Amino acid sequence: MTATSPRLPRVRASELQGRGWLNTGDRTLALEDFRGRLLVLDFWTFCCINCLHVLDELREVEERFRDVLVVVGVHSPKFVHEADPVALAAAVERYEVHHPVLDDPELVTWSAYTARAWPTLVVIDPEGYVVAQMAGEGHRHNLEVLLADLVAEHDAKGTLHRGDGPYVPPAPTAGTLRFPAKAVPLPGGSLLVADAGHHALTEVAADGSTLLRRIGSGERGLLDGGPDEARFSEPNGLALVPDHMREALGYDVLVADTVNHALRGVRLADGRVTTVAGTGEQLMVGAADNVRGGGTGAGYDGPARDVRLSSPWDVVWSDALGAFVVAMAGNHTLWTFDGTRLRHVAGTMNEGLLDGPGADAWLAQPSGLSVGPDGRVWVADSETSALRWLDPADGTLHTAVGEGLFDFGHRDGRADQARMQHPLGVAALPDGSVLVADTYNGAVRRYVPPPTGEPAGAGEVTTVARDLAEPSGLVVLAGAGAGDGALDVLVVESAAHRVTRVALPAGAGQVVDGGAHRTQRPVTDLAPGEVLLDVVFTPAAGQKYDDRYGPSTRLQVSSTPPGLLLDGSGDDVPLTRTLRLDPTVGEGVLHVTAHAASCDADPAVEYPACHLNAQDWGVPVRVVEGAPATLTLPLHG
Repeated sequence: MTATSPRLPRVRASELQGRGWLNTGDRTLALEDFRGRLLVLDFWTFCCINCLHVLDELREVEERFRDVLVVVGVHSPKFVHEADPVALAAAVERYEVHHPVLDDPELVTWSAYTARAWPTLVVIDPEGYVVAQMAGEGHRHNLEVLLADLVAEHDAKGTLHRGDGPYVPPAPTAGTLRFPAKAVPLPGGSLLVADAGHHALTEVAADGSTLLRRIGSGERGLLDGGPDEARFSEPNGLALVPDHMREALGYDVLVADTVNHALRGVRLADGRVTTVAGTGEQLMVGAADNVRGGGTGAGYDGPARDVRLSSPWDVVWSDALGAFVVAMAGNHTLWTFDGTRLRHVAGTMNEGLLDGPGADAWLAQPSGLSVGPDGRVWVADSETSALRWLDPADGTLHTAVGEGLFDFGHRDGRADQARMQHPLGVAALPDGSVLVADTYNGAVRRYVPPPTGEPAGAGEVTTVARDLAEPSGLVVLAGAGAGDGALDVLVVESAAHRVTRVALPAGAGQVVDGGAHRTQRPVTDLAPGEVLLDVVFTPAAGQKYDDRYGPSTRLQVSSTPPGLLLDGSGDDVPLTRTLRLDPTVGEGVLHVTAHAASCDADPAVEYPACHLNAQDWGVPVRVVEGAPATLTLPLHG
């Protein structure tokens, strides 16, 4: 039997309130301004890779329904830096957000719509009623089905108005670089920059600003070919191919082409670009068709062109592993690529901070990589604001700095007490210390490991440069760090559209204590004892649960601190579960991950299209006598 999406009770949409609006030509909008149009609210924050995936999903939806639909991004920040209106304006431009954006730094509208996760979509009909709420990514098809039904319904009622929306594009910025991400020095002394905002690679002279050439047409897309016709989509990481492999592989630079979910090879002699890994489609956690021939992608070890990738953010060569290491930010994993095969080496695809064997470890948007003199692969794990490393000898993952998904700040000192804020870049130095591009603190930090035998947390963190504009990549110039002298480092200042040469001080640097923070979100009060967790998912109209390859749903639950949950943690199939909370613990965060697969239900179609919806929630909770004994999380409903 085909399931249909039930309509929620007719609830009036709440007013849109915040600090201000972007992409409206300085016009303040109200809910009444959208009457007669379909309205989708996209609750997002610009640090969140899942939110960036949804922005890409929405581009196609906006184009299909452009005369009847308005998307409004409600920016609800996680990090302190994201609450800066200048940083938000830059992010809206960087990610090519072509719809109005409400700046909601106090989470007023977030709370009014009871959003609990980044991203969350809320659909409002032309009469101003909420008709659906969807958390996570992968909802494009379900959203299109619902919008088509609403168009038909309100066309018939005469309540649908067609025309242009309130979007007003901002004035474009011009320059040699536009939101550059990372860079690598080339043998001749020039610099190759991943010019993400131009969807290209830009070669500049040693001064970091003189344009030598561009590789890529500058149009967003996935197309191989020469430098004038090839297309990228927000490339980020770059790595030089070792000399002994260049002739066999046929390219000199490996590129993490992030939004294309692909690795690309670039031949420097003529600028030719070739796709060498990935299918160009995003790997969806738990989907059965991530691998050609069937498979989820977890534990994959096979041909590089046969598996979907998910927002590869950086790449680096490891002699110890005999392969490139790939930071797969989109599904919180590390992979290796030897030129022909890809192998999943670390990360369960759950988002968080958990050390141990690679197969069991958790990461959170790994976004920067560097190999140290001892072979360690250093990782800037952005969403946990952490510096971590992979031991190539045994594949274990370790943490040097960082506490978890919701702990951040700018605090130097002993490593286990230090805090960073969404770092995106890392550079290991010959003396064993590590530089970190601490992006949202606008700083370069230095981690000095402890003496042999001491735990990593006994190392020291200092600040060696400040007042930078979202540094996202570091290039340590040849010979730096060999002695006690100052370091010359090229810093890719993404938000300033430039590469800056910075002379870092000799020794450790200064000690800064700008405080430690926790992400502040509305807390949900729950009753002590048994609580029913209900993740709501109903397949869209014309779809049914997809159980051809096993159970179509999955629910994982854990807590911080672990003692908050007396019962109910773990991994199981049903989307409902009874939890038991410990009133003596009092408060914490429930971590919930849900997957649900559905497919088109037309019996005449032998191989129906299938769709996977997935979301991670981190719900701050407080145990209070007399509070509700049910926690409802809408995945799609």
